[in-house]
Amino acid sequence: MPKPKSKSKSKLKSQRKSKQQTATPETPQLSLKEQLALKRQAAKARQEFISLASSTFFGSLFLGLLLFPIGGPKATAGVTLGITSLVLSSKYPRQALWAFLIYMPFGGTVVYALAGGNAIFQLAKDAFFIPAAFSIYQEYSRKKQLFIIPKAIRTPFFIILGLSILTLLAVNLPQQFAPLCASLPRGVKVTCRNGQPIIMGLLGLKALLGYLPLITCGYYLIRTKKELLFLTRLNVVLALICCILGLIQYQFLSSGRCEGTRGLSGEDLFKATLDARCLVGGALVFSPDVGMIRLPGTFVSPWHWAWFLISNAFLTYATAFSDPSPLWRMAGLAGMGVVIINSFISGQRIALALVPVVFIILLILTGQVANLKRFIPIAIGIGVLAAIGSAMFPDVVQERIDSFVGRWNASPPTEFIAHQAEFTSKGQSGIFGSGIGRATNSARAYGADALIETYYPKLLFELGPLGVMGFLGLVTAITYVTFKTYRSVKEPNLRSFAASFWVFILVISYNTYWYPLDTDPVAVYYWFIIGVLVRLPEIERQEKEKLLPEIPIKDKQKKRRKV
Repeated sequence: MPKPKSKSKSKLKSQRKSKQQTATPETPQLSLKEQLALKRQAAKARQEFISLASSTFFGSLFLGLLLFPIGGPKATAGVTLGITSLVLSSKYPRQALWAFLIYMPFGGTVVYALAGGNAIFQLAKDAFFIPAAFSIYQEYSRKKQLFIIPKAIRTPFFIILGLSILTLLAVNLPQQFAPLCASLPRGVKVTCRNGQPIIMGLLGLKALLGYLPLITCGYYLIRTKKELLFLTRLNVVLALICCILGLIQYQFLSSGRCEGTRGLSGEDLFKATLDARCLVGGALVFSPDVGMIRLPGTFVSPWHWAWFLISNAFLTYATAFSDPSPLWRMAGLAGMGVVIINSFISGQRIALALVPVVFIILLILTGQVANLKRFIPIAIGIGVLAAIGSAMFPDVVQERIDSFVGRWNASPPTEFIAHQAEFTSKGQSGIFGSGIGRATNSARAYGADALIETYYPKLLFELGPLGVMGFLGLVTAITYVTFKTYRSVKEPNLRSFAASFWVFILVISYNTYWYPLDTDPVAVYYWFIIGVLVRLPEIERQEKEKLLPEIPIKDKQKKRRKV
């Protein structure tokens, strides 16, 4: 008889606890009137969006049709979609930022599949970002808050911005009004104009600091732990989709469904071309008979795809080790697996070299090696996925490894970087450099004539020694601030995310091989993740506040007595 009584008492206690939990501030019981008011508010918001979107679309379509005789269907589509995106992004900046992050990995596919490589469509993602960033700036101005977050990077930012503007005025501007270089006799060494120096300078400045407002955008967009998890999980989904498309692209090429560059001869066998485009992305090389494979995945070029894989080595790892859901940790593991496989079959030696190294660095610096409960299953999973990939593409894996070893022996990256640094330091043309944008990839259409394939030597060539020191000061301040922020986070899952993000920031800040900070996707991920990492202490504070009502009254009284 006593046992049933104890059971009934335990049931009563559990019922009381459940009632107390439902009465907590986190789950308030809304009255019918309040629920109806929320529904009316949501319906009104939907109607406002539909009205604004339809009126903007048809108005911009009318303007686009007026341009149809001049620019054809591409101009009409560009004007219609561009104006619609600008207006809606200004009105709904948060949704625009999500659209920006989703569109960016597929931008190369859209540009070449739908727009035929039209230059206007290459700027399509900025139609989401720029108006959204401007709207956020206006909001901070109304609240009388500074736009640049965190405070510690403001001074370094204004220093490098001032040095960049000085270079623009002292070097690019005189070049703009100088005589054409082609009109001068050979051997005459005077300031001359090649291309459009002012446009090059503006594009160079945009490549250098144009995405820095993403720090504030990331800080503004990710306000809660739920939104943080949505971001990381969304990124895993995007990585899985893009990498699976990359695998299908390789399968199409290897099976002969896409010809690639097989039928070409001579130097054309080794050059990426849009004529060989297959399924997704842009220019590629596929000449397996001579051991030359460079795949672009969903991006415009193989180089962009390589750095997408490297970036996602960090981001998929963060989900695999940090997400509280076992299901999403498995999805992160799958993301790591397809990133590894694509790094082998893409033909990009930089991805083949860095993706495995990134995982090892992350395991050491984030301390996950000691977390055996998560490390051992994930390590086994990665090993199985790598074995499957090697079994599926044995010849490709061996050829890629041989190519990497041969290239390393022929031209080690350390010697290559040292040679580039020596070349730019000897060819200095003044304290402000040769002009901002002169070696920037996105400015080549306007006369950028220097090809410097390492980042800090490129900055030395464009901005001179002061500019290099200024930019190093900025990234050093960022690295230090984000490290302090990461160490201040104590909640295990959030701290694990913070550690993965900080290692990504550290590696990209001081990387000098090639120029990933000049272009997608690193130029987006780097600045955005800084803002997300800076937000994590606030998210942790919110999570602690949610737990406070669940602490029993006696425990609260004990804590007060201790204080």
